[in-house]
Amino acid sequence: MKKISLTLTTAALTLAAGTVSANCDPGEVVAKFSHVTGGTTHPKVVAANSLAERVNKEMNGKLCIEVFPNSTLFGDSKELEALLLGDVQLLAPSLSKFGSYSEKYGVFDLPFIFKDMDAAIRFTQSQAGKGLLNEMKDSVGFVGLGYWMSGMKYFSAKKPLIVPSDAEGMKFRVQTSDVAKKMISAMGASPQAMSFSEVYGALQTGVVDGQENTWSNIYTKKFYEVQDSVTETNHQLLAYLFMTSSEFLEGLDDDVRAQFVQIADEVTQAANLSVKAAEAANRENILKAGGKINVLTPAQREEWVSTMKPVWSEFERDIGKQLIESAAKA
Repeated sequence: MKKISLTLTTAALTLAAGTVSANCDPGEVVAKFSHVTGGTTHPKVVAANSLAERVNKEMNGKLCIEVFPNSTLFGDSKELEALLLGDVQLLAPSLSKFGSYSEKYGVFDLPFIFKDMDAAIRFTQSQAGKGLLNEMKDSVGFVGLGYWMSGMKYFSAKKPLIVPSDAEGMKFRVQTSDVAKKMISAMGASPQAMSFSEVYGALQTGVVDGQENTWSNIYTKKFYEVQDSVTETNHQLLAYLFMTSSEFLEGLDDDVRAQFVQIADEVTQAANLSVKAAEAANRENILKAGGKINVLTPAQREEWVSTMKPVWSEFERDIGKQLIESAAKA
């Protein structure tokens, strides 16, 4: 397994040569940061680049970060394995990807549990939210450094979705989240899990009929080009777990680790404050590019809420009633 992973890494490095190198100096600890997002305006891209710029300037000679965007190093189906093997040191996967490690992360996928991003941020700063950062430390060796918000999610499809029943019989791409799959099933549709990098092609060829995502993902990946329209459901949060491995983090000298963690926390806070503006801008970019957005009436939105709310009770025992209540109260 190690040999295969190293071969994949070498191929990706060759492909990305000249575009992602940070020109790290000899003797510096090098941390490879792999993510799947492209473009220049996506919140994850902005946060990852900001982190690298600050670390490479302020920790020059001690720690150096190389950023590999747009799945040039690993796709989202391989990156967690790569972190375990030490082929990368920093990731920011969607929180929906951790169901096989801990069912508690499913709280972030529950439909309509957060009114908006401000409520989600309040939850991540609560005792319950902070506790989830180390949920996988003992069992797997994953350590959360912070939550990177990307925005609320919206549905797009090959035809307008005004009420949930409009999706009946269609196929929707989802992440590998049991909660998300149940949510799609509640609409009378079929969930299809697939990698983020495959979504545009799947929409274009009709392998799937729709998907759910933030304004930034819909715009930067041009999903609006191969969909009839996007419906402003605001139904779910998309956030990433900015993370590393305990092996890497604990392997740093005490002073290096303390400085890195402080920078990581400051970058996280700044990035989350800027997300709402970025999301609003990319919503307008979709319209300017010819995309269509369906705005729901209060009654129509309430129909979405009532259709999906039963999903909460299906996962109450797995996620934990107290954790769900903490998130809802945020």
